[in-house]
Amino acid sequence: MTARLFPHPLLSLVLVVVWLGLVNKVTPGNVLLGAILGVAVPILTSPYWPNRPRISSPLRAVEYALVVLWDIIVANVQVALIILFKPNARIHSHWITVPLELTSAEAITVLAGTITMTPGTVSVTFSADIHSILVHCLHTDDPDTVRANIKGRYEGRLKEIFE
Repeated sequence: MTARLFPHPLLSLVLVVVWLGLVNKVTPGNVLLGAILGVAVPILTSPYWPNRPRISSPLRAVEYALVVLWDIIVANVQVALIILFKPNARIHSHWITVPLELTSAEAITVLAGTITMTPGTVSVTFSADIHSILVHCLHTDDPDTVRANIKGRYEGRLKEIFE
């Protein structure tokens, strides 16, 4: 019964929290509407998730979220400094190919989203075999370090979470 009512319990919880964040006011009505959305959306979308991802380590997922949040804050400051104080001639943009060891579609999607959410980098496309991702970096003097940071800070953690 509960599996049918909550086919994706984590998604239900996230939907309630996101809804309350969007309305920016915790009232009984907003909590009720968030709970309705948290139950209805997963039930309606569950046929499209036949092989839903399994998170093997929820604590590692929380750690990953904190690392990404920290990196976003740091990157915002770095990008602001680049924009405000670096002349255009001294900005070295690079296209960086990052080989992927991830095999889970969900983990690859989270990695691409993380790269794009972090100011100064954008994930652009995947190789045809999905064994690498092309990333544009606003400014770096060492593309190998950017590649190593993506693999070390994000890909390794995602591998532990999803695979």
